Order: sequence, then C-alpha cells, then structure tokens
Amino acid sequence: MISMSMGILIGLIVGFLIAYLILNKTAAKRFEYIEAQAKAKAKVIESESQILLEEAKVTIKKEELRFEKKINHKMSDIERLENSINKHKNDLNNFEDNLNKFSKFLEDKEKKLEKLEEDKRDAIDKNLQILSNQISFTEAEAKAYVLKEVENKYKNDVASIVRRYEKIAKEEAEKKANYILAQATTRYAGEFAGERLINIVTLPTDEHKGRIIGKDGRNIKALEMLLGVDIIIDETPNTIIVSGFNLYRRAIATKVIEILVEDGRIHPARIEDVFEKVTHDFEEKIHQEGKNILMDLGQPPMHDELIKMLGKLRYRASYGQNALAHTLEVANLASIMAAEMGGDEKLAQRAGLLHDIGKALTQELGGSHVEIGAEFCKRYNESPVIINAIYAHHGEEDPTSIESAAVCTADVLSAARPGARREVLESFTKRVKELEDIAMSKENVEQAYAINAGREIRVIVNAKKVGDNEATMLSKEIAKEIEASVQYPAEIKINVIRETRAISFAK
Repeated sequence: MISMSMGILIGLIVGFLIAYLILNKTAAKRFEYIEAQAKAKAKVIESESQILLEEAKVTIKKEELRFEKKINHKMSDIERLENSINKHKNDLNNFEDNLNKFSKFLEDKEKKLEKLEEDKRDAIDKNLQILSNQISFTEAEAKAYVLKEVENKYKNDVASIVRRYEKIAKEEAEKKANYILAQATTRYAGEFAGERLINIVTLPTDEHKGRIIGKDGRNIKALEMLLGVDIIIDETPNTIIVSGFNLYRRAIATKVIEILVEDGRIHPARIEDVFEKVTHDFEEKIHQEGKNILMDLGQPPMHDELIKMLGKLRYRASYGQNALAHTLEVANLASIMAAEMGGDEKLAQRAGLLHDIGKALTQELGGSHVEIGAEFCKRYNESPVIINAIYAHHGEEDPTSIESAAVCTADVLSAARPGARREVLESFTKRVKELEDIAMSKENVEQAYAINAGREIRVIVNAKKVGDNEATMLSKEIAKEIEASVQYPAEIKINVIRETRAISFAK
C-alpha cells in the first residue's frame, strides 16, 4: 500500500517535471517569437523614420530655396526702390537748383521794380515841384492834376484790358460749365420712365365683368367711391380699364381689383377689407422703397415721413415723366456736378432727392409743391442748403451754394432732355401761341417765333427804333409777362434780336 502510494507520488513528481520542462521550452520559443516580431517592427519604424527624415530634409531644402528666392525678390524690390529714391533725390536736387535760380530771378526783378518805383516817385515829386513852381499849384493840387492826366491817358488802355480779361473769364467759365455738364451727362445714363393715365386689368372670363358691376351696379359704385378712380367696362373682351390722374390711387385700385377677381368673392364688405389690406401693403412698400433708395445711394438716415414720401414719388408723374425717376436722375447729376465744382457731392445728392418731395403731397394737400416740400423738409430739420435748393430750382430764390446751383442745373437737364416729358398737343400748341402773342403785343416787335419745343422765343425788333438798352429791357418785360400768365415746365429763353442791314447793288 505504501509502495503504491510512493509510486503514485513519484509519478506525479516526474509528470510535473516533464510538464515544467515542456512549458519552459514553449515559453522560450514564445519569447523568441515576440523578440523577433519586436525587432521586425523596430526595423520597420527605423525605415519609416529614415524616410520621414529624408522627406523633411527635402521639404526644408525646398523652403530654404523658396525663402531664398523670396529674399532675392525682396532685395530686387529694395534695390529698385533705392534706385527710384536716388532718382527722386536727383530730381529734387535739380528742382531745388531751379527753385534757387528762380528765387534769385525774382529777387532781381523785385529789386528792379523797387528801383522803378523809386524812379517813378522821384519823377512824380519832380513834376509836382515843377508844377508847384511854374503854375503856383499846391502840392495836393499838383498831385491831383498829375493823377487826372495819367487817368485820362491810360483810361482806354485800362478799359481794353478789363474787356479782354472779362472775355477770357467768360470763355473759361463757359468751358468749365460745358465740361461739368459733359461729365455729368456722360457719366450718368438715366432711363426714361413714362406714365399713362390708365391701367388695364385682364379678366379670366367676361362673366367677371358682371360680378364687378354687381347687382344694380352696387359693386362698381363701391369700388369707384372707395378707390377714387373711374372703372371703364366696355366691349373689349376680358378687359376692364382703371382710369385716374392719381397714380398711387390707380395702382391700389388695380391691385384691389386683381385680388377680388382672383378670389371670386366680390361684394362691398369684401371690397373694403381688400382695400384696407392693399393700402397697408402699399404703405409698407413705399416706405421700404424709400429706405432702399437711401441705402443704394449711401445717404445718411432721414425721418421716416421723408422716406415714405420719397418712395411715394414712384406713383407721381409730371408731363408723363415719372417723379421718382426724375428725382434719382437729378440726385445723381447734381452729385457729379457738385464734385466737379468742389462742392459736397453727398449733400448735393440729398438735395436732388428732396427737391421735388412736395409732389408726393400736392395731390392730397393742393398748392405749390415747392412750398409744401420746403415746409416738409424744415419740419424734419433738413439742411438749409436743401431748403434753398427746393426754392431755387423753380426760381423762387437765388442759389446760395454750389450744391443748390447743381440741383437747379440737374433739374433742367433731366426735364428738358428730348423724350423725357410729353404733353397733350393741344396744350402745347396753346402755350406756344400764347408766347408768340405776348411778344407780338409789344411795341416795335416785327416778328416772334417760339422754337425748341416752346423753350425759347426769338423776338425780332425794328433796329431803327429799338436800341441795345431797349432790347435788354424788352426781353425782361416779356419774361415777366410770361412768368405771370403762362404755365410751362423748366424755363423759357427770350432772345431779342435787332440788326441793321446795309444793302446796295452794283449795276
């Protein structure tokens, strides 16, 4: 029993030893495998590091080359700059030399002038002494006598010089004015926006005409009374006409009718609801349009009421010319001209924007758009220059600044250019006849012709009975009578012509 137990114990010990040896050998192999794997990874890492190092070296070399090239380029720029500076230094030295020479020349001239002045005083004193001795003049009387003689002697020369310089000044002023006008008109090309007196609304079917008229004409009466326009329903298929002189009311009326036709429900209560909504939408629209105009032109903020009236000019016209288009054209032209003349171009532009602002209110308030616009701008503390421009563009005040004068000129340019405005033939013909009749009613007028679309009248007078001064007075007299009795846009030039002809025949 004991020997069996010993045998088992010995067997276990031997088995344990064999297992230990096997495990130890396996662990050794495992360690060798891990060691070989680690060495392989280390070799790969070393190889990758070498590649990265080479790439880094190449990159550094490229950067060095690029930096060196940049330095060379900068050095070239510096060298060119130094050459330019040296050249300017040489030019400056030459200029200083010339300036010194010129200064010396001026000093010599001044010395000569001083000498001449001294000689002149000596000569005058000598002559005064001679006169005093010979004619028994006092010194004061002799001096007055000499000055009078000098004045008489050189009076014609002085007058000639004055006339020459007046002519030169006039020519230069005309050249400058023509240059400024040419710059303004070529640098700004405005579009013409004509306005009609009717809007046409297209209907889906002719049945809608009956709905718009309503029972016993109830709907059309409500529309005309509420909208303030005439609605014309004739035999033209699928069409009605909205007529009225007030563009704003006409635009609202057109929109109201379009919404009612699209909706299909047309009755007095619905008409009032749609009218209130459309009116509110239009108020917001014109306010937003005014803000957009200020933003586009880069103008400082102005009062909300002015902004609203500015947008409302979209729905105002004068002789077929859209008031907002005219306003923007005047603002841009005035800005360009003020800049050319050394004025404040932004202030001139703002004055151009507001010069006709009263037109947005005349249809509601009545009266002169000049007075209304000026009072409106005063109420909201606009610049006195703008107030003056509003008055001056219709001749109620003289322009007091470059900006006001620019607005007046721009207003005439915008209104008078061909195609900008139109008027009914009958009223145009009547105005032309009135101009000619006024001129012909004056004494010693032989003929009178209205030309240039009624913007100029040429008056031919009897040269034997009318002198130059009388011709000037006649032109002013005709101008005053035209201002008092004729309605006209912009201005009218009165050109009085007198000429003397000498005719003979060789036989």
